[in-house]
Amino acid sequence: MLRIAVLGCGRIGRMHAANIAAHPRAALAGVYDIHAPAAEEVAASLGARRFDSAEDVFGAAEVDAVLIASSTATHADFIEASVAAGKPVLCEKPIDLSLERVQLCARNTSGTDVPIMVGFCRRFDPGHRAARAAIQAGEIGDLHQVIITSRDPGMAPDAYIEASGGIFRDMTIHDFDLARYMLGEEVETVTATGSRLVDPALMARCDDYDTVVVTLTTKAGRQAVITNSRRAVYGYDQRVELFGSGGMLISENHRETLVTKHIAGATGISAPLKDFFIERYQDAFAAEIDNFIDAAEGSAPLDATFEDGRRALILAEAAIRSVAEGRTVATSEIG
Repeated sequence: MLRIAVLGCGRIGRMHAANIAAHPRAALAGVYDIHAPAAEEVAASLGARRFDSAEDVFGAAEVDAVLIASSTATHADFIEASVAAGKPVLCEKPIDLSLERVQLCARNTSGTDVPIMVGFCRRFDPGHRAARAAIQAGEIGDLHQVIITSRDPGMAPDAYIEASGGIFRDMTIHDFDLARYMLGEEVETVTATGSRLVDPALMARCDDYDTVVVTLTTKAGRQAVITNSRRAVYGYDQRVELFGSGGMLISENHRETLVTKHIAGATGISAPLKDFFIERYQDAFAAEIDNFIDAAEGSAPLDATFEDGRRALILAEAAIRSVAEGRTVATSEIG
C-alpha cells in the first residue's frame, strides 16, 4: 500500500486526493495547501491528515510518495525536496514556466533513482493508448500525420489566464506531449500562429492568444498539427486523428451517453460532450495513478517522465518564438 500525500487542494488536487483515497493499492497519507481551509475541507471529506507545511510532508515517515498539484511556481522546488527526501513524486504540468528553472531542476535531480513523473494524463487515455498501440502494430502502415484538436468549453477566469504563462505553456503543452507520444520521434521544427478572437482585450493585456495552430515536423518529415481554442460553445473538444500510408485511426470525443437519436425533423442527435478535463479524462487520471504506483514500487517504468515534461516545454518555447518572430523555429535553437 503506497502512502501518498497531496500538495495543493485546488480542483485538480481534490480530484487526485479522492482518486488516491479510493485506490486499492494506495492510501491518502495527508494533504497540504497554503490556504489552510482548503486543506482542512479535503482532509475532513476524505478522513485524511492535514499537514501544516510542505516541509512536514517531505519529512513525514508515514509518507511514501508525493503528488504535487500546487501552483506552478512551487513545482520545481517541491520536486527537488521530494527527491532529496527519497520520495517518488508525481507533478502536475508544467514543471515550471521557465525552461531555465526546469534545466536547473534536471541538474539538481540528476543521477537519482527516485521516480519523477509529470502529469501528462492524456497519454493514459484508453482511446489514445489504443490508437498508439495500433500504430506500433503497423495497422495503418507508416505514420504520416497526427492531428490533435483540443478546445476548452470556455475561457478560464481572468486571474488564471494572467498567471498561466500563456496558452502554449499552459494548454498546448498537453498537446505537445501527446504529439511526441504519437509521433514516436523528436520534433525538429515548430511553426505556430496565434490569434485573439475570443477575448481580444484580455489577450492583448496578457500578451497571449486564445486561438492557435501549431505544426510540428520531425527529421523524417512526419507532421503533427495542433489546433487549440479557449472556447468551444459545444463543449470540451478532444480528438486525435492518426493518418498513415495504410489507413487512419481516430480517438474520439467522450459524451455523457453513447445514444444517438434519429427522429422526425432531425438525425444524428448526440448527448453533450463531457464537461471538462476531470470528467473527460477520468479513466486517464486513474490509469496515471496506477502507473505511478507501479513505478514507485519498482514493477514498471514511468510512462511520463521529467524529460517528457522538459521536452514539451521546449516545444512551447519554440511555438512562442515562432509566433513572435513569424517564422519556423528549430527546436535546437531552444534547448
